Amino acid sequence: MSTDRETQRVHFHSPEHLIERVDAIATLFQRDRTDVLNEALREYVDETASDDSFQGIVASEYYEGRLDFEMVKQLVGTDAAQRFRLLKRDLDSEPLDLSAPDDTDIYDGEGQSVEPADSNATRE
Repeated sequence: MSTDRETQRVHFHSPEHLIERVDAIATLFQRDRTDVLNEALREYVDETASDDSFQGIVASEYYEGRLDFEMVKQLVGTDAAQRFRLLKRDLDSEPLDLSAPDDTDIYDGEGQSVEPADSNATRE
């Protein structure tokens, strides 16, 4: 996994008007274009990773074996990935061989019932 200090050169095409806006923002805040683009990418990735529907897609792909755990961590973060891994283990495990419950009265006939309060009564 890379750290913030490790960089990789990326070449991509973008509409000119968008780059002009990025450059204007960079100038306004006395920053470098790369810094502005990196911040925008970071915010987009963080927002996407926390989206419930995106996490659902990642979870489904992981449960179906199309994504490995390390990729899941990169996509949704360590905490969500750990939850997915625990659930996957539960889904993959053999069901417990338990007999059906019997009709044992777990309250030994000493259960209590509660009557709801009169809905017409006023509260003080």
